[in-house]
Amino acid sequence: MKLLISPRDKTEAIEAILGGANIIDIKNPVEGSLGANFPWIIKEVVDIVPKNVETSCTIGEMPKLPGSISLAARGAASLGVNYIKAGLAGLKKIEDAIYLMTNIVKAAKNYNPKIKVVITGYADAEKIGSIDPNLVPIIASNISADVAMIDTALKNGKALFDLLDKNQIENFINSAHKLRLKAALAGSIKISDLEKVQSLEPDILGIRGAACTNNNRLYGKITKEKVKKIANTLEYYQNNLSNLKK
Repeated sequence: MKLLISPRDKTEAIEAILGGANIIDIKNPVEGSLGANFPWIIKEVVDIVPKNVETSCTIGEMPKLPGSISLAARGAASLGVNYIKAGLAGLKKIEDAIYLMTNIVKAAKNYNPKIKVVITGYADAEKIGSIDPNLVPIIASNISADVAMIDTALKNGKALFDLLDKNQIENFINSAHKLRLKAALAGSIKISDLEKVQSLEPDILGIRGAACTNNNRLYGKITKEKVKKIANTLEYYQNNLSNLKK
């Protein structure tokens, strides 16, 4: 499992790298769960990330504007990241999601065929009037995306494991794997959740809040100490995975 940490700038990115993150995911949390950052900040971070660490960036929540969003996807792909992440927060119909995301994948992969596209749904989809997260692997598979992710849209104190039980999350991961996709989990995941996360064996775990001072995703700062604690805890549970599954 790869640990994805989401810094907002170069300073936080350095802390995440020193703490042992596998993927540096540049975002702007002020603009939402998948808030997009400025291209010059993304490029600045990409340029300092070691070759053994991957990079990712978010392109924002998806309005029903396929031309605008595909242009954003093309721009993000040009910045040298390994992944781009797009969310389904603004979409209610599966056909709209497939059409919009098809254009995102096309725009990104026409520029860089090796780039990976992450399609993100939300555990609190019902509250924001968005697509059922269980449909995300199907959507991702239909459009030749690479990763199906589940997150939370409303950062209101309700975390992934408050909204979905372990069986529901396991079903999401299994659905993604059956469709030959990678599965990613995020959504205000805390240190106390890491044992459950590791037992579910997603391919990617995304974290910001738990890596920040005061566990505050908006006003806190990522520190290498907090990232290292997350990485070490995951390593401990990985080494004891057989016991976790009993």
